[in-house]
Amino acid sequence: MKVGILDSTLREGEQTPGVVFTTEQRVEIAKALSDLGVAMIEAGHPAVSPDIYEGIKRIIKLKKEGEIRSEILGHSRAVKKDIETVAELEADRIAIFYGISDIHLKAKTRNTREEALQIIAEMVSYAKSHGLKIRFTAEDATRADLQYLVEVIKTAKNAGADRIGIADTVGILYPTKARELFSYLTKEIPGVEYDIHAHNDLGLAVANSLAAVEGGATIIHTTVNGLGERVGITPLQTVAAAIKYHFNIDVVKLELLPKISSMVEKYSGIPTPPNFPITGDYAFIHKAGIHVQGILNDPRSYEFMPPETFGRTRDYVIDKYTGKHALKDRFERLGVNLKEEELEQVLAKIKSNPSVRFYRDVDLLEIAEDVTGKILKPRPPEKIEGIISIKCDSNVYTTAVTRRLSVIPGVKEVMEISGDYDIIAKIEAKDTTELNSIVENIRSVKGVQSTLTSLVLKKM
Repeated sequence: MKVGILDSTLREGEQTPGVVFTTEQRVEIAKALSDLGVAMIEAGHPAVSPDIYEGIKRIIKLKKEGEIRSEILGHSRAVKKDIETVAELEADRIAIFYGISDIHLKAKTRNTREEALQIIAEMVSYAKSHGLKIRFTAEDATRADLQYLVEVIKTAKNAGADRIGIADTVGILYPTKARELFSYLTKEIPGVEYDIHAHNDLGLAVANSLAAVEGGATIIHTTVNGLGERVGITPLQTVAAAIKYHFNIDVVKLELLPKISSMVEKYSGIPTPPNFPITGDYAFIHKAGIHVQGILNDPRSYEFMPPETFGRTRDYVIDKYTGKHALKDRFERLGVNLKEEELEQVLAKIKSNPSVRFYRDVDLLEIAEDVTGKILKPRPPEKIEGIISIKCDSNVYTTAVTRRLSVIPGVKEVMEISGDYDIIAKIEAKDTTELNSIVENIRSVKGVQSTLTSLVLKKM
């Protein structure tokens, strides 16, 4: 089986409402995607705006200098001006798209099927005459008449396209249909390779992408964190993990996924939900007592792959769902040995207060001291907790700053306040080096004027 990733964070991802990447950010994301190992980077549509043009130009320069290894694509409408713009940038490949469903033909381009075929043939040929490798994408392909889709693909292929993108533009495919469609197309029209561009409107983008691969697709279009129009397209980190698990293929360096996810969180301003697969805060955190007992005995009980595969670590929370095994393990981590009856008393106190969302290590130590009547001396803390008071520039929208702060790794909670400071951020770090890095990231956020750091001290 042959499969690779095309990442479209810089094109489809920037079409997410409210997302705008600076030129520097575009370049940094492209370098990170190349380091990650994606096969192709869709760097943007250069005819949209001068900043996108400049970003693509710089990315292509880095490719020529050897700093970026992925194939670089420029997006293009089926019009000569767009094609000429991509050609002058000397992208590795041009990605030409055209809406081919009757809905698109009538409502958008106002062309007949025959006129659309003529335009596709002419524009693909025109791109070929400029020496470009070509992917033609049939937009809204999954709602088009199947036999007309076949005509479109044959027309693009005969004009010079060596890749064909099948776009599920409104996300209405389901896995069985996706597998059948790609299996049919690869047999009916050989000699080209197929891409799947799956939107996530029904939450099926990952499943449809995997099914398309089973049907013969060799490239999956993704974005980091699943960004894109409306609810986005196939999330890179989820589908990469699924390909490794189901097909044992490393399409990217899985251990680098958290880093690029955090980068795109920061630059997009779109927070990743804590329960997001693979890179979400809760992806490898366990809660229920029986679950924690299972992972303490054998992590495979409740983990499909080790978190270390993805540069993560496992953990569990202590709350009313906690069992004795988890509580004993947590105290052992802290270097505190409790008798069996003491452990049971601590657990009873935890379960008697169901409103507490979770217990920090300091909370557990206080309960244990209350039960034992002793002052306990735990090991040095495994993490540092702090509160950052933040003052914003007078001319900025505080809520916008709060949103930017909320996606910084290590920032656990952000609140707007009144008084001398405008925002309070609760942070966690594994050591002082990481603490300083988090504080510097907070200070670098646009609109932050000054900060005051306070550490949360454990009571002894």
